[in-house]
Order: sequence, then C-alpha cells, then structure tokens
Amino acid sequence: MPRHFTTIHDLSNDEIEAVFRRADRYLEALGTSTNGHRLTGRVADADGRILATIFFEPSTRTRLSFESAMTRLGGSCVSSADAASSSASKGESIADTVRVIESYADVLVIRSPWEGAARVAADFAGVPVINAGDGGHEHPTQTLCDLYTLRREHKTLANASVLLCGDLKHGRTIHSLIYALARFGATIIPLAADGLGLPQHVRRRLREEFDVHGVPVDSDGDVPVDVVYQQPDRDHQLSLVPDVGDAAKPALKNYLEQVDVCYVTRSQKERQDGDTGGRYPRIDKEFLGRDAFRDSRIMHPLPRVTELGYDLDADARAVYFKQAAYGVPVRMALLAALLDEGFGNARPHADASVDPGRYACTNNRCVTNADSERGHIRQRFDLAGRDFPLLRCGYCEHELRPAIVALRGSQSIDANLENWRDADRSDLIFFESLEDAARAGYRAVGT
Repeated sequence: MPRHFTTIHDLSNDEIEAVFRRADRYLEALGTSTNGHRLTGRVADADGRILATIFFEPSTRTRLSFESAMTRLGGSCVSSADAASSSASKGESIADTVRVIESYADVLVIRSPWEGAARVAADFAGVPVINAGDGGHEHPTQTLCDLYTLRREHKTLANASVLLCGDLKHGRTIHSLIYALARFGATIIPLAADGLGLPQHVRRRLREEFDVHGVPVDSDGDVPVDVVYQQPDRDHQLSLVPDVGDAAKPALKNYLEQVDVCYVTRSQKERQDGDTGGRYPRIDKEFLGRDAFRDSRIMHPLPRVTELGYDLDADARAVYFKQAAYGVPVRMALLAALLDEGFGNARPHADASVDPGRYACTNNRCVTNADSERGHIRQRFDLAGRDFPLLRCGYCEHELRPAIVALRGSQSIDANLENWRDADRSDLIFFESLEDAARAGYRAVGT
C-alpha cells in the first residue's frame, strides 16, 4: 500500500525531520549563489515519474510549487487546475476521478473545497495522494513549509513562542500548524479576529491528545492576547491546568516578552457563514513596534489582503517570501520520499474505528455530505474524548457527542457513560435517543 500525506498526523516527528534534512540537501545542491532559498537546475530523483495536480479550488503558490518541485526532481507534470473544466463539473465523484487519473501519474496532489476530500482520494488511489488543502480542514504541506522556515530562521522548534494571528476558526493552515507546533513543543499564542477563535474540537484535541493547555494570561497590553497554549511541564509551572488562573500568569508572561514568530493569516471569507463584523488584527510596523517583536520573524502563508502591511516587505524580520520559496525544496523532499517509499509503513490511527449507528457527520462542509460522494462513502468515525465519548468523523475530523452508548454483544444500554472506557470498541454502537435504541432491539441495563 502506498503512503499518503492527507493530514499532518500522517508523518511522525522523525519523518518530518527526515523531510527537512532532504530539503536541506536540495537547497545545498540547487540553491543559487546570490539567493540561497531560490533553486535552479534539477536532479534525477524522480526521473521518468509523473505528478498529477487535481485542483478544484484556486491556487497559485501551492500548485506551481508542486509542479516546480516535480520538474526539479527530473519528473514531469499533468494538471487539472480548474474545477469548471474538469469532470467534477459534471458530477463525477472524487473516487472515480482518482481511479482514472492514477493511471496517468505516479503521485496525485489534490485540493478541494470539501473537508476530508484528500482522505477519500487516498482510500481509492493506488498511488500516493498528497493533500494540498481540503476546505477549512488541513493544509499539511503548507505546515511542512512553515515548520521548515521556522527551523531555519529560529534554529529550533522546541520552546519557540509562536503568535498565530487572524482567522483561526476557518484557516486550514492554522489547524495543521497548531498540531505540529504542539508536537514539537512550541508555545502557541492565539490572537484571533473577533468571533474567529480556535474551534472547540481543536482546543479539546490540544488538551487531551497533546497535553497542551490554554492558560489565562495578563499581557499588560504588551501583546494583546488573553491565553497561551503550553505543555504543563515547562518553566517550573508545576501543575498547569486550564483553570489555573492567576498562579501561572507571571511565568507565562515571560513568553510574551519575546515572541519568536508572528504567523499572520487572512480572513477566510470563502468559508465563513457571514460577516463577523468585528476586529481583525492588522500586523504592520506599528504593531511590531512593541519590544516583544524586536527579534521576531514574520510569516504568512499568502496570499495577503489587508491583514499584513506592505511596510514590512523591506523589514529584516519579514520572511514570508522566503517561506514561499522554501515550498519547492520541501515539496521536492516530500515527493521524493513518497515515490521511493522512504517512509516505510503508514502510521496507525490513534483510535480504532467504531460503529456510529445512525449518526452522520453534522459538518455541512464534510465530503460525506457532498452529493457526488454519498453513493460510495460510508460514514466512518473514530472514538475520541477523555471525559466523555465523542465521535470524530474519519474524514473532516469534526466531532459530535452521542446521546446513547450501547453494547452490541449484549444489546444493552448502560446509563453510566463511564463504562464506555472499558468496553471493546468494536462492541460499541451509538444512538441518538433511547427510543432509537429500543427500536433496534437494545434495552437499558436492569430492565
């Protein structure tokens, strides 16, 4: 089975570091003498191989950097860069699209407005699939570029303090990046636009799966944030928990005295349900005049609109154009590793799949709710949650809390939801109400 890269969780930290080492080698071999992050020439690591880019959403940097990367690896590219001119406009499913195009190429790169679309493509493709952005879900190759830039500019990922600015609710680059930062031990400082903070399922996952807690902090106006996300065993903070209150504020304030990276994102208006009508942070020289930003690196996945001042372009702290340039060696390294099977076996999912019963994903942007996909995709959920059971969609990763947990073997319902932790997950089934469970032949314990 081929390895795919549909989410940042598909690669271990060691595998990400291996990608970076390979990208370093490409920079050394092909970097120009006057501009070390710009490449020229090519190698033969993908000689005779073909990349297919399947883009159902607009793209400039991602598509061109992938095609440039494949060309510089010695391969070639075929492209479907416009959904309106593809068979998707006729209602063709993602499954059929990839099963046809895999006959034309050795690796597929897909971008779609549907969250979880890359996972569907990977389910049906016999060649590696790379997610180039699926709705507001993830953009994992952008995260590789971001981490690589941070690593080269700041030298280390561990303990780096990273300010995330803008639309943190719909920004897929943010969602991939925040998990990776947590894994590598960075301190995460969110500065969200009004009404566009981190989604609840992202915050819960940080806390429960990465042991990263959001802690209130009094910034005294230096950096206008009110929470910092950090692992509890750093800087003598002892038992750091979400409701730690004032006790942790002095230690956390240290992380606001020097912000290593200011990561800016635009408003994702194409994914918002309506006008937020609130404040949107603008990062410019005036904002960065605070002492905390004197040695910061300013990053942006681009394109920018009004959230990032043009007055920063000549500032030595601005690295966003270098960040975009690093997309080529990083994507070269990823493509080469996938094509030569350099990653070995796929990483297992953290949670076993469970039977959701009659539940369906409630995210209207999930690929399972696309008319073209309903005929061949079955609802698939993983079990999540530390304090109570949650069903996490196996495609878009949105979560819902089931009303009733039952055991298939005994056809029984236990009112004590605590017992779900000890049950065999293959024995669990979920219902929306007691009436639904009773109609399916399940009864409450003791009745």
